[in-house]
Amino acid sequence: MNRKLIVDIAKALLLARWKQTLVAAVGVTFSITMFITLLGFMNGLNDMLDGLILNRTPHVRLYNEVKPNPIQPVQLNQNLGHAFIQNIKPNGNGQNIDNTVAILHALKNDKRVLGVSPKVTAQVFYNVGNIDINGVINGVEVEAEARLFHFQEYVSDGNYMDLKNVPNSIILGKGAADKMQANIGDVIQVTTPQGERQALKVVGLFQSGLADLDKVQSYASLATTQKLMGKSANYITDINVKLFDILQAPALSKEYKHIFETDAEDIQTANAQFETGSDVRSIISYAVGITLLIVAGFGIYNILNMMIYEKMDSIAILKATGFSGNDVKRIFTTIALSIGFFGGLFGLLFGFLTSTAVDQIPFNTAALPNIKTFPVNYDPKFYIIGITFSLITTYLAGLLPAQKASKIDPVDIIRGK
Repeated sequence: MNRKLIVDIAKALLLARWKQTLVAAVGVTFSITMFITLLGFMNGLNDMLDGLILNRTPHVRLYNEVKPNPIQPVQLNQNLGHAFIQNIKPNGNGQNIDNTVAILHALKNDKRVLGVSPKVTAQVFYNVGNIDINGVINGVEVEAEARLFHFQEYVSDGNYMDLKNVPNSIILGKGAADKMQANIGDVIQVTTPQGERQALKVVGLFQSGLADLDKVQSYASLATTQKLMGKSANYITDINVKLFDILQAPALSKEYKHIFETDAEDIQTANAQFETGSDVRSIISYAVGITLLIVAGFGIYNILNMMIYEKMDSIAILKATGFSGNDVKRIFTTIALSIGFFGGLFGLLFGFLTSTAVDQIPFNTAALPNIKTFPVNYDPKFYIIGITFSLITTYLAGLLPAQKASKIDPVDIIRGK
């Protein structure tokens, strides 16, 4: 049968019961609107949390963990009948990574590596009058840290480049600065466990969004931290590696561990629990959105069933005048798809407008000074998924009524009338 004729008949049936059609379309529109808004907000929230954790975490971290020597003295002498040895202590150079120059050179020449940032971690005490507060100073190469780990985005006050340009300077965690009542321009005293004391000038404040970290962590340049610890320029405790492809991290972690003879940790292992939380939030968002579409589908199913019941005469006349069962089936599936298509389009539009409105709602928190409004993700794939599920759901909702309409016998309907 002529496709244009089928479309015209479907249009006529839709307009004949425009109120019910409007209700069905509004149901689809509302479902798609909430689907887009919910997915955009939840994924925006995931992106924000990823920025707090994953963007600050190296894809592969090389370090030396303090651990007992695997070869104990008793194993070196095979002639001992009995031996009693206690309290064997770890040996070696502690957390220092050996041969750092060669390792850094090799990593920078690896085509799989986006960048490398060496780091020195120093346990210190912040001296506040007669009180010593536990703290950690991270000695970093400022430019590499900013380029690879967005360091500048978390410096809430001051200029992060002052860490490189101002000798003996420090960027304090906001929580640590509050404890010491320190402001930019102040000079604080820090002491290492070995008794080395150093005066450092505060050039900035740092907020990671994790309050417990900000109470202890601070940042200084690599040279300042090495000087504070009384170590040479080759003293490095961590090498943070950023890759072009994060999915290669587990394999490269094992490779680097074998080649460089250090301990290695990949980002998937370090943040397994965090990634699980993000996945669960995404699953919940999709589940709620799809549930809304299914509910809208049941509404379309009921409306088409009622339409078939009320249009028995019209269906009988169509079949009596030469329309086949498949033609009638196409008419009602066209009605269902039309409701899904136009309802879905308006849903995408209102979903975008609602997401934009959410994106403008103020979100002010002291822990996240760089976040001013609620986070929203406008990924086009959400809109593609939304219209696709809209069409699939409405088609399936219209399929059973369409099959029912295609099996109507016009003789029985006319005889009954």
